[in-house]
Amino acid sequence: MAVWLTEDSKVIVQGMTGSEGTKHTARMLRAGTNVVGGVNARKAGQTVRSEGRDLPVFGSVAEAMAQTGADVSVAFVPPRFSKDAVIEAIDAEIGLCIVITEGIPVHDSTVVWAHAVAKGNKTRIIGPNCPGVASPGKSNAGIIPADITSPGRIGLVSKSGTLTYQMMYELRDIGFSTCIGIGGDPVIGTTHIDALEAFQADPETDAIVMIGEIGGDAEERAAAYIEANVTKPVVGYVAGFTAPEGKTMGHAGAIVSGSSGTAEAKKEALEKVGVRVGKTPSETARLMREIMSR
Repeated sequence: MAVWLTEDSKVIVQGMTGSEGTKHTARMLRAGTNVVGGVNARKAGQTVRSEGRDLPVFGSVAEAMAQTGADVSVAFVPPRFSKDAVIEAIDAEIGLCIVITEGIPVHDSTVVWAHAVAKGNKTRIIGPNCPGVASPGKSNAGIIPADITSPGRIGLVSKSGTLTYQMMYELRDIGFSTCIGIGGDPVIGTTHIDALEAFQADPETDAIVMIGEIGGDAEERAAAYIEANVTKPVVGYVAGFTAPEGKTMGHAGAIVSGSSGTAEAKKEALEKVGVRVGKTPSETARLMREIMSR
């Protein structure tokens, strides 16, 4: 069993005919993802040839779902059009919408999130500014490399794309059930807590790696959730131990103010509830390796 993305998932690509959409559609197909079509209102009715398959282009998400049974959308739509694209996916009630696009205005993200709530949260949004979701050996939706790890029983949730890849590679011999990149913007759809809940409920996930970063209080809230609800072992890493105070680092959400949001404060909160936290990604991988070898 994988979390949210399985071998049965039928994936459409919003923005499939653009340069990024074209490139990553081909890459997802090579990874075995069941891509069933794309969405571009201006090119509806056309067909795109990719990796030996003819993929239809639909005028809307609702049309694509009706024609193909799609239940996952991956959005590679430019920032200024992303709000409307994701709202369209929400209105169509697709089960999962993974928003890869970087640079979406935070105000647009808040509008999208409010719209999703008003519609009853029928669409799970992952991102924006995220690498996507990979269930190794089953499906790969987004930009996560498909050949850096293997299927296994570790669940991974991460704010950082590159650290997602590094952790997948370092633990490639043990393998992962699902790897979820949630993105590091101030307003995102799916949180650490959402992923922790899913991994806790998944019978084929035995342990969890959680990667956070400086800024905000998401990791502290995740620590409280772990203490109350998670019985599986969790190891963590918080990017930004060397970051200076009061400076925005990397992701738009990584803002540190005084001791609030520092890597050390997050590490303490996680360790207080029994999460082992590495000082480096490699140390975090070693901690998980120790757990999985017991």
